Amino acid sequence: MSTVIAHIDVSRPLGRKIVRDLYKHTKTVKIENPLSEEIESQEWVSHEDFWLEMEDKLNEHYGTNQKLKIRK
Repeated sequence: MSTVIAHIDVSRPLGRKIVRDLYKHTKTVKIENPLSEEIESQEWVSHEDFWLEMEDKLNEHYGTNQKLKIRK
């Protein structure tokens, strides 16, 4: 079995169609996602911190002092 490496942009419909067609005919398609490395290097915030920041932005934008209810 010979191996061919192709770089296909799957963010567009044509790229996804090409991958589906390849899989349909060969049953072996390997997809590597380079974005996973970028995601691992990003700084993450907790759910509570995100909503507290959103609360501050909304209050600043609308000139209010509302509190969002965060369920636990």
